Amino acid sequence: MRTPSVYIAEELMPYLRAKIAEALYRAGFRQARIASYLGITQAMVSKYLAGKYRVPPEGVSKLLDAVAEEVSRLIIGGSSKEEVLLLLSRRLYELFTTEEVCRHYSSYAGVSEGLCRELVPPFPRSAVLDELDVALRELLSLEGFSSLIPEVRSNFAYAPANARRPDDVAAVPGRITLVKGRPYALPPEFGASVFTASLVVEVMKRRPSLRSVLNIRYGEDVERALERAGLKFTRVRTGGLSEMEAVKTIAKAFESAEWDAIVDGGGKGVEPLVYIFGRNPLEVVGKVKRLLEVM
Repeated sequence: MRTPSVYIAEELMPYLRAKIAEALYRAGFRQARIASYLGITQAMVSKYLAGKYRVPPEGVSKLLDAVAEEVSRLIIGGSSKEEVLLLLSRRLYELFTTEEVCRHYSSYAGVSEGLCRELVPPFPRSAVLDELDVALRELLSLEGFSSLIPEVRSNFAYAPANARRPDDVAAVPGRITLVKGRPYALPPEFGASVFTASLVVEVMKRRPSLRSVLNIRYGEDVERALERAGLKFTRVRTGGLSEMEAVKTIAKAFESAEWDAIVDGGGKGVEPLVYIFGRNPLEVVGKVKRLLEVM
């Protein structure tokens, strides 16, 4: 029978390994080292680097490209094999909540798309905390991130796929702040932020795949960086609104399109901010890294 594990092994992993191999090779990794990380032979790495692999349908391949980018960044950044394996396992099974993969899997296995979404149970809350913690550590280590922390400080949130209320969302207690000029944060917790968590929940009602957000300062340099980094953004203004009105104003922008960022012009007594959104916290960190690279 063509179970999800068989589908992953036959249809997803060859392409995913190839894309990770390409990324690591571009970063200067030798083929033998790449083979060791991927658990394959050096000859197979050479085959992948020569472009000899089958490409899944476009929607599926785009999702796998994003997973490969995250995994490669963790490996290049020196994360342990355990951290890389945990992330990769979660990402592969999260793919079964997407329309593109369920459509492809249903054709592959001869089952309905509805059954596809029921085959993989949601990850426990501890997995959400672990992933946000890994991303937070990477964020805090980014050179230049301290310059993006606003006066009101930053928060970083991540929601499980079934989040319905703020208490379901993990975030940084007390926000990300500066200590002796360096960014500092406590470990993530559930129920640690009402505003940021509420924002994620409201955005997920419009765009269920967008489950993570980070706020940074606004400035003309940040706006130019958003444009140069190729990140899609739009503007809102929440000055004079209550917190929940502000949350709904920002979330409403996602009814028309899926944005990488929302620029909130603020207003009287409200600091202008930029909210960076992503499917997961590592994707958000990747977008922040792109900003810093072009600033």
